[in-house]
Amino acid sequence: MAHSIDGTARFASRETAQLRAEAAALRDHGWGNTISYSRKVFIPLTTMCRNTCGYCAFVKHPGQEGSGYLTPDEVLEIARNGERLGCKEALFSLGERPERRYPEAREALRRLGHATTIDYVIEACRLVLAHTSLIPHVNAGTLTEAEIAQLREVSGSMGMMLETVSKRLMKPGMAHHACPDKSPVLRLRTIEAAGRLGVPFTTGILIGIGETFEERVESLVAIDRIHQRHGNVQEVIVQNFRAKADTAMARWLEPSHEDMLRTLAVARLVLDPSISLQAPPNLDDRFEDYIASGINDWGGISPLTIDHINPERAWPELSELARRTSAQGYRLVERLTVYPAFLSQNAPLAAALSGHAGADGFARSQIVN
Repeated sequence: MAHSIDGTARFASRETAQLRAEAAALRDHGWGNTISYSRKVFIPLTTMCRNTCGYCAFVKHPGQEGSGYLTPDEVLEIARNGERLGCKEALFSLGERPERRYPEAREALRRLGHATTIDYVIEACRLVLAHTSLIPHVNAGTLTEAEIAQLREVSGSMGMMLETVSKRLMKPGMAHHACPDKSPVLRLRTIEAAGRLGVPFTTGILIGIGETFEERVESLVAIDRIHQRHGNVQEVIVQNFRAKADTAMARWLEPSHEDMLRTLAVARLVLDPSISLQAPPNLDDRFEDYIASGINDWGGISPLTIDHINPERAWPELSELARRTSAQGYRLVERLTVYPAFLSQNAPLAAALSGHAGADGFARSQIVN
C-alpha cells in the first residue's frame, strides 16, 4: 500500500505545486494520456429521502412540488431517449429509504407493486436492460449485503459517496444532522460489502461541508483500505460543495479552486494508482486545471438530462470538454459504466458490457466531440 498514509504529515509542509506535479506524474504512469468520461442519462427514480442533509436541493419531501417516484413508463422514456443520443449508461439516483419515514412513500410504492424502494430500483433496472441497450449504474445509498447481491444481477456497477468519515458532521447545526444514512460506519460497511461481492464500485468525498483537511485524508485512507482488501473501488470522486438557495447551508462558504486542486493531488497520492480519480467539470469554471492535479476522468456527462444533484450547474458541451482536455495535452475518450479493468468482474452483465466495449475496454462507439 505504497501510496496510503495515516495522517497528513506527508503533505502538511509541501507546496501545492509540488503535490500536483507528483500526482500528475503518478496519473500519467498509470493512465497514460487519456481522460475519460461516461455518456449517460440520469434517472432520478425518487426525490423523496429520509435524510435531511444541510446542502441538498435534490430531495423533495411529501407535499413539495416534484416529490414522488417516476413511473416505469417515465423510466423507459428517459432511457430510450438517451439511447437515441448514444448513451450507454443509465444512472439511477435516488433518495435513501423514504418509506421508513413517510407514509406517502409507502403508499406510492404500494401502487407500484413494491414494499421497498430497493425492490423498485431492481424492477426499474430490469426494465432498462430488457428494453434498451443501456447498462444501469445504481446510486441507492447505504445497502445491505443481500440488497447488493440482488442489485448486482441487474446493474453493471454501483456507487455511493462516502462523503466523509467525520462523525462531527452528524451533530446539530452540521451538514449531516438528522441523516441516519450518513453515518460513516454504515457507509463504509456498504463499500466493504460491495467488495466482498466483487461489485465494481464508485465512491468519493464531498469537500467543504464542515470537515477538516485531516478528515478528508482520513476518508481517502478509509476508502483505500477497503480497496486493498477487495480491489473493488474502480473510481473515487472528489466533489466540491456548491451552496444552493433554500437549503440550510445556502450561505456556507464554498471551497476555493486552489483548495480543490490541492485535495485532488492528495487524493491521487493517497489512493492506489489503479483507482480512477474523478472530478465533475460542471462545478468549477476552470475545470481543466484538475488535470494537472492527477485526475483521469470527468465522470458522467449527459446529452439529455441535467445534473439532478447540482441542477444550477450545466454540463459543459462535449466539444468544449474535448477542446479543453486537448489543450492540456490529453485525449478525451468515452468509457462505459465499468472501467476496462473491471469489465469481466460482473458476471451477470459481462456479455452486455462486452457488447459495448472495444478492444481497449473503452466504448466501442466513441462520441467525443
